[in-house]
Amino acid sequence: MATRARRQRVRDHGVPAGPGDQARAGGRGERLPAERELAEKLQVSRVTLREAIRALREAGYLESRRGRTGGTFVVSRAGTPPVVGRVRSAAGRARPGRKAVVPAASVTPLARRGTAADLAREMGDTLHDALDFRRVVEPGAAGLSASRALAAADRQHLVACLTASRDRDPATRRVADSRLHLAIAGASGSPSLAAAVADVQLTLDRLLAAIPVIKRNLDHSDDQHTRVADAILAGDPAGARSLMEEHCDGTAELLLGLLT
Repeated sequence: MATRARRQRVRDHGVPAGPGDQARAGGRGERLPAERELAEKLQVSRVTLREAIRALREAGYLESRRGRTGGTFVVSRAGTPPVVGRVRSAAGRARPGRKAVVPAASVTPLARRGTAADLAREMGDTLHDALDFRRVVEPGAAGLSASRALAAADRQHLVACLTASRDRDPATRRVADSRLHLAIAGASGSPSLAAAVADVQLTLDRLLAAIPVIKRNLDHSDDQHTRVADAILAGDPAGARSLMEEHCDGTAELLLGLLT
């Protein structure tokens, strides 16, 4: 039920681009606003947005063009995932020469409340939906990645992201964590899964970033990340799926505990 409501929200808020954007995109889709404006629209960090856009570009949902009329464009494609719907919506609301402004309904009380508990309560049913969605797609992506014969470059990228995810600097930890999850999804070879994981990472980004840093929790998360990556590199689909389920369940328990 929550998933259907979520899809309906995406459809309801999708706004077509203006004639100028359609012309620049050659009729294929909207041109995205500048990174800073789009991050404000979606209420996520610019670095997380950059990683999600890269995943969507690699999945074939977005494309980048160079030159005077260049930029990042949404590619018209059947069966696009919810995250593309949200990007299309933000792009459609933008207007040339006009600074993007987060709607008042979105900024209040989110931008005025600083605690993770406040953010969790504001998300309401969206939080439950996102966690349920994540519980399905991320373990599936991990299992599929483990079943693939990964190229050397993919294995090296996964290991590099795992290493970076152990960074304890609060300014970079959340981004590195998200990048690891996107790398796992990318290794699956499924564009739809990669886009779905980008979607859920965007949805949970602000809340996860607001959680106080506790060494015990970081140690546990690092250990889970390592075991998931090891299972993928060892070609153990069942193990990778089970371990990612455990990781998602632990995060869900932590986030839902903010509601009590």
